[in-house]
Amino acid sequence: MEARLNFFTNPVAAKFARYINSAGKVISDSTLPAATQELVKIRASQINGCGFCTDMHTKDAAAAGETHQRLHLIAAWREATVFTDAERAALELVEQGTRIADAAGGVPDEVWANATKHYDEDQLAALVSLIALINAYNRMNVIVQQPAGDYQPGQFG
Repeated sequence: MEARLNFFTNPVAAKFARYINSAGKVISDSTLPAATQELVKIRASQINGCGFCTDMHTKDAAAAGETHQRLHLIAAWREATVFTDAERAALELVEQGTRIADAAGGVPDEVWANATKHYDEDQLAALVSLIALINAYNRMNVIVQQPAGDYQPGQFG
């Protein structure tokens, strides 16, 4: 399988990717825990059906020490006992923020209030930014049908 458009060689796409990657650096340098960042990226990518990002972020998380048990349970986080309350709040926020079109009122106040119990204002800013960013990456990859499976941990880092 080959992507419809090569985001790595097309000049416009490559320039856009450089800018969006710069935005990602702001988030990765924040105080939002790295493990939470990966959980958020994986969950949004699962919801959006982005194989490329799901492949990338599960491999990067495993390489960073995330357990296979937790990785396998991300999609079923509500029933899983392996996530902290803070991680659960982030997973709920990413689900609501990713499925924004499914909820006429947007992200419910109780979901936001729960996130504020676990994250300070800078971490919330990073979390909201990360949700927006991973959804952008997912959409780019799904639209161009970016193939999944060949990613090597740290390949783009």
